Amino acid sequence: MAYGDFRLRLPLRVRWAEVDLQGVVFNGHYLTYCDVCVTEYWRAIGMPYPMAFLAIGSDLYVRRATLEYHAAAVFDDELDLCGRTTQLGKTSLTFKVEMFRRGEPGSPLIEGELVYVNTDPATRTPRPLPQRLRERVRAFETTAPAEQGADAAG
Repeated sequence: MAYGDFRLRLPLRVRWAEVDLQGVVFNGHYLTYCDVCVTEYWRAIGMPYPMAFLAIGSDLYVRRATLEYHAAAVFDDELDLCGRTTQLGKTSLTFKVEMFRRGEPGSPLIEGELVYVNTDPATRTPRPLPQRLRERVRAFETTAPAEQGADAAG
């Protein structure tokens, strides 16, 4: 995915506590960076988590998280965390995160993909993605996410 495909871009500076003895960001911290990106995405589309989701009777759980490492970030690197929704399913959505060293948008250091399942907060059972969420995502993204499911077009 190209850097320009991401409307959401967040700055993040690598802190000393996030590097290991090799001097690079410890691999587990990249999932924390993904979480920061997703949290700010919900805020950017006008649905701050968790309040906006609970208000419409929904909650999200990660079903799958994958990371592909291309190069390491090191202490004091300035990163751009870039995120977007790439797919809206019936009950799930796919979120893509790429992390670039500031000023180097040609190739990401890390690529992440997170699949979230929308659930009923009380029962934690899957339920269709709320129309309000679909509309906010569609309005925010400059590249439309792929859509699947019975209510995808509406």
